[in-house]
Amino acid sequence: MKRTIERTVEYPHPPERVWRALTQAEALAVWLMPNDFEAKLGHRFTFRTKPRPGFDGIVRCEVIELDPPRTMTWSWEGGWVKTVVRFRLEPTATGTRLLFTHAGFDGLRAVLLSHMMGRGWGKMLERKLPEVIAGASVAAGC
Repeated sequence: MKRTIERTVEYPHPPERVWRALTQAEALAVWLMPNDFEAKLGHRFTFRTKPRPGFDGIVRCEVIELDPPRTMTWSWEGGWVKTVVRFRLEPTATGTRLLFTHAGFDGLRAVLLSHMMGRGWGKMLERKLPEVIAGASVAAGC
């Protein structure tokens, strides 16, 4: 049993502005989690959140693909789950389309977790990220 979380979201902003919200550590901390992210291929970084049973609250990641301002892929290891997160931006007539995948949920336990995480990603990408994109923290230069 395998599952991939997929989301497609449209933002009324140019790709460069969306890209900044995805690649600035300060912006990521607002819409996702506190982190030590740098948009550099091979950079290892962590996200930190509240620990839970079986999870120390640390997500260990690495930038494994980077093609600004189009594509970024991270390895994602949190607790016992090892997966891959990918952001792909496409310009549209009215802004930017984000194609998001979180892949590699393999086995019943991981698939069940993916359903919970899918709801979380939906909230982040459809509510929190748009607020950051529209905000002053990524507006410089736009």
